[in-house]
Amino acid sequence: MPVEATPAKAKTPTMSQHEFDGMCEQFSPAGLLQRKIRRNALTGWWQITLSVSACGKRLSDVMVASLLLIVLSPFLIPLVLALALDGRPLLTSTLVVGRWGVPFRLFELNTKRKFGGLLRRLRLHRFPVLIHVLRGEMSLVGPRPVDPKEMDLRQQAARQRSGVRPGLVSLWWLRQKANINFGTELDIDLEYINHQTTKGDFGIALRAIPSLLYGVSAATAPDRVDILGIRVDNFTMDEALQFILDSAVGSAARQLCFVNTDCINKSVREEKYRNLLHKSDAVLADGIGIRIAGKITRREIRQNVNGTDLFPLLCQRLQRSELGLFLLGARPEVVGAIAEWVNKTHPGVRIKGYRDGYFDATQEAAVLQEIDDSGAEILLVAFGSPRQDLWIAEHLPQLAQVRIAMGVGGLFDFYSGRIPRAPQWMRELSLEWVYRLYQEPGRMWRRYLLGNVVFLSRVVIGAVFRKSSNTKNVHA
Repeated sequence: MPVEATPAKAKTPTMSQHEFDGMCEQFSPAGLLQRKIRRNALTGWWQITLSVSACGKRLSDVMVASLLLIVLSPFLIPLVLALALDGRPLLTSTLVVGRWGVPFRLFELNTKRKFGGLLRRLRLHRFPVLIHVLRGEMSLVGPRPVDPKEMDLRQQAARQRSGVRPGLVSLWWLRQKANINFGTELDIDLEYINHQTTKGDFGIALRAIPSLLYGVSAATAPDRVDILGIRVDNFTMDEALQFILDSAVGSAARQLCFVNTDCINKSVREEKYRNLLHKSDAVLADGIGIRIAGKITRREIRQNVNGTDLFPLLCQRLQRSELGLFLLGARPEVVGAIAEWVNKTHPGVRIKGYRDGYFDATQEAAVLQEIDDSGAEILLVAFGSPRQDLWIAEHLPQLAQVRIAMGVGGLFDFYSGRIPRAPQWMRELSLEWVYRLYQEPGRMWRRYLLGNVVFLSRVVIGAVFRKSSNTKNVHA
């Protein structure tokens, strides 16, 4: 009678006597007491560190606020005396939420009186905030002071936000000025709180100075803006993401284009590209040049909706979706690296296929078949402008599965790690173009140093001509 084989037992890992003694010592009464003392010491040290940091921030706030009051007093005292002679209230106040949710009255100079417009443009109406800083109700840098109705302290995030003093300058305000205030104000406030340092506050305060040059815009923000004859859809980042997701489940294929100053300049020279932009389903504003053009024409650009910032936000949303991406363009190692980046940082995103952009006309049919066979609904093409947009316009009707396609320029280079992106502080100052010029001066100098000047000259001339024509029509 055959004997049934007995499966070999797995070997149990053995422990040396030294390791066993160490474990026993660790969990002995003396060892447990030692661990408790060490844990409490670390906790106490962390609390001391936080307290010292808070004291340092408070001390620097008091010193800077006092210095500003001393420096500005020769100008502010005569101004306040002149305003006092007006007979109307000198100050206005607003109830806001302070630290730990304690409300207080925030005072400002009354701008509904003589010199009010000048005060607001110079932001001198805010100078009573320095008194609030000295009193400990506010800080120079911190979340925006909000109305009690805007904050629900029953929410944990709101309670965390209220744990710091509100500030004269906030990270949210700074990103608003740069048109990159993506996400909610609460998200950006929590980002500031979780990474707050004295050095970081100093950087935010310094970046606020040039941001003041943008002033308070009197321009309108229509749904569409005309930039040198090109229709730009004035989307926010959230609206752009929703447009992409809605298009991806739609019945008709759509094309989305991003335009910066270089794209607009090329559209002036190339009629085919210009006609394509007119026919595209969405054209989105990319870069500080388009924003400046909006200010010149008094048509405010709501946000800098560039593909590089949009891509990770799109990946976040696609993690909760069955929709898939196809990545086309760049070098083989670059497009492979971008697919790896997506899989690593957003593992729920479906990368249904990717291919480099090095193929000729004889291989085009096979590339189109590969895209279709992947079943991807969203196609990202990185050939550079305007080639990528012209290629999409020509071949999108041949793709049965793709519902939304967009040209993304150098996006793959950034997220593959081939080219580092400008640091956040440069983006908050709208200086990302300076960083790109520094990285590739031989390739970028013509675009930025000559192209931007040509673009803005065209915008100014167009605005002057339009104003002159409107004046003639009024008098006619």
